[in-house]
Amino acid sequence: MERYAWVLDFLPSGRSSDRLPHKEPIAIAVGQDELKLLEVVLRPGPEVSPLARLDLVPVEGSTNPPPPVDHVRRRIGFQDLTTGARSELPRALEAIVRASPERFLRVYNEAPALSRRFHMLELLPGIGKKTMWEVIEERKKAPFASFEDIESRTRLKTPVLSIVGRIEKELSGEEEKYRLFVPR
Repeated sequence: MERYAWVLDFLPSGRSSDRLPHKEPIAIAVGQDELKLLEVVLRPGPEVSPLARLDLVPVEGSTNPPPPVDHVRRRIGFQDLTTGARSELPRALEAIVRASPERFLRVYNEAPALSRRFHMLELLPGIGKKTMWEVIEERKKAPFASFEDIESRTRLKTPVLSIVGRIEKELSGEEEKYRLFVPR
């Protein structure tokens, strides 16, 4: 279950396709832990802005005001994203990756070969055979401690964006055979 979600789009009057008698404010969001795309119903009140992080589960015993989230309506597919949500998705995914680098660095430090001719690292956009071998040789010397470490020790200059591109591909359904980050 997702504890936090990052807002991609805010619809103060809900979706135009909703057939409810009263429209509820909703946020289109991406979950932080399982990277699920969600439609979240918000309590009436202040608007939320894109890239705001929402608490989906209230913290017990907290004296803070309750989160603006009323409930998660449903999990949605990539095709259900609004245009605004699609444009904010890469920035939200980058924020998620940067918020927990150790989780995503594992791919660079531990990715195995999938066959004799294909390595898991090659699933990341921007990584070809030469860069893959360079990453493998460098991680033999010492595990990568940060994304900046990858940038300084290899020719890969955008390791975060490679992960973001891969997550987007998996969310869009373009990649069905190998899943590195998004569960089926």
